[in-house]
Parts: sequence; structure tokens; C-alpha cells
Amino acid sequence: MEQTHLKTTQLGTTGLEITRIGFGAWALGGAAYDWGWGAQDDADSIAAIHHALELGVNWIDTAAQYGFGHSEEVVGRALAGLAERPYVFTKGGQPEGPGRTTVQSLQRDSIRREIEGSLSRLGVAAIDLYQIHWPIPDEEIEEGWSTLAELKEEGLVRHIGVSNFDVGQLRRAQEIAPVETLQPPYSLVAREVEDAILPFAEREGIGVIVYSPMGSGLLSGAMTRERIASLPEDDWRKHSERFQDPQLSEHLALVERLKSVAERLETTPGAVAVAWTLRNSAVDSAIVGFRRPDQVDPILGAANLELSGDDMATIEGRA
Repeated sequence: MEQTHLKTTQLGTTGLEITRIGFGAWALGGAAYDWGWGAQDDADSIAAIHHALELGVNWIDTAAQYGFGHSEEVVGRALAGLAERPYVFTKGGQPEGPGRTTVQSLQRDSIRREIEGSLSRLGVAAIDLYQIHWPIPDEEIEEGWSTLAELKEEGLVRHIGVSNFDVGQLRRAQEIAPVETLQPPYSLVAREVEDAILPFAEREGIGVIVYSPMGSGLLSGAMTRERIASLPEDDWRKHSERFQDPQLSEHLALVERLKSVAERLETTPGAVAVAWTLRNSAVDSAIVGFRRPDQVDPILGAANLELSGDDMATIEGRA
């Protein structure tokens, strides 16, 4: 795939021109904390980042919480020495607590400590997009969002956004400073944001990058009952309802429908699942997690896939 062929779009009103697929670095945080994906080889992670950039991907999304800094460190190592670096998006609000568990804090001092750590690990002078990771605790949203607005004024971050906020929380933040971007979960197995959140973002001109467009690998086409059973105990998916019956049977039937469309389009089920999210007019781009270089190529095609009405009907079980 030539670099020039990867479609780009404007991210809301930020002025950032981003590829329609971005590199998600959650799994690069590795294991040994409460939201890990199991062990991960850092050399694989760095190779995957470099391969995605070679193919034209121009942004990476990470968070301080992913391995409590480990994902950011790996991203920083991958970016060191590059002639041209991609946009770097990260998140705060979930510092490390006792026993490598996640604490929720949107207090000013806590966020300021987190941003210093993120800037240092990523090796950048300013973060292109800084996001509140979760709106928890709810009563600290105003303090947290005011702090992000300060960071932007000081030039430590270029743009500010939120992740996992509902409409009421978005409105509260908007009263303090414009919310430039929203990062919600969105996929064929998690469509809740279609009702109110995506329409609100579109009306308000808030840029939307969706996460887990393949349902955390469930819709990749590679996930089977056997593979789920053999996931390591420290992979959070092993214990998720979405990966167990009765939900699992429905999801595997959906994957079969994705496979039939993928065959017709000469692509992969995962790429079709991602392209389905990009069909929503509110969605600017999708984050896809890659753990090895060979995982990148099959999914990047989603940025340019055009799904027909017939394809959509097949995928959604209406055909």
C-alpha cells in the first residue's frame, strides 16, 4: 500500500489532518496491571509502530494508564530519531495506585503530575491531543477539564479532548472550554453511542475518533472459542461477558457475515468491521490496536473501503 493512498480527514475543528485509521497503543502496555492484555514484546511493538508509519498512518493514541507509563515509553522509543514524527495523542486521569491498580483522579495536581510524566516518556515538547481518559470521579470533571484548558494555554498540549463522556458530561465541559475531540467505544458489538452521543458530537463540531472498532479483537476474524479459552489469565478479555456465551455465539455469527463481505471485497473481516464504523458521518477516524507488524497491513485497507448498502445489510443481518 502506497503512503499516498491512505485516506485522511479533518479531526473536528482541530485543524489536524489525520489518517482514517490510527495506531492504538493500549496492548503495548503489556501485563502486570489491572487492565493489561497479557505479555507483550517491546521489540514487536516498536516494529509494529514503524511499519504502520511507513504505510502512511500519521497518528498514535496511547495513555499514561497503559502499563502505567510503559506504553508511552515504548511509543517514545519508537519515535526517537524519526525524521518526521506522527501526531501523538495520550490521556490522563488514571494514575497508578497501590499494587499496580488504577486510581481515578481528575484533580489539578494529579493531572499536572501525569502530564509531566507523559511528556518525558514520549520525548515531545508538547502533546498534540491530550484527553481525559474517563469521566471519573464525576464530581471532578470541572476541575479536570479546567486543568486541560490551562495546559493548552501554556502550550504543553496543542488540543484537548475527552474519552468515554456522555452528553451531559460533554455539556458540562463545554461550559468551561470547547471540547475539541471525543473518543468513545464504537463497534458492531457496542453501538450505544449511536443514539445520543455521536449525533451530539456531530452537531457540536466535536471530532470523533472511535476505539475498539473490532470489539477488542472479537471481530478480527481470528477470534475463536479455542483462542479465547487459551488467552492468558492476565488478558482482561478472558473474563469479559462479550467473549462468553450467550453473547459469544451471536458475535461469532456476526463474524461469519463479516467474512462473507470480506471475501467479496478481497479484504479481511477486521477491515470490514472497522470500515463499518467509519461509515457513520460523525466518525472521523478509528483507533486500531496492533501488537506486531504483520497485523497492520490487513486492517489499513479499511481506511479506503467503500461499503455498499448491500454490504451493510449483510453485516447487520438484514439481508
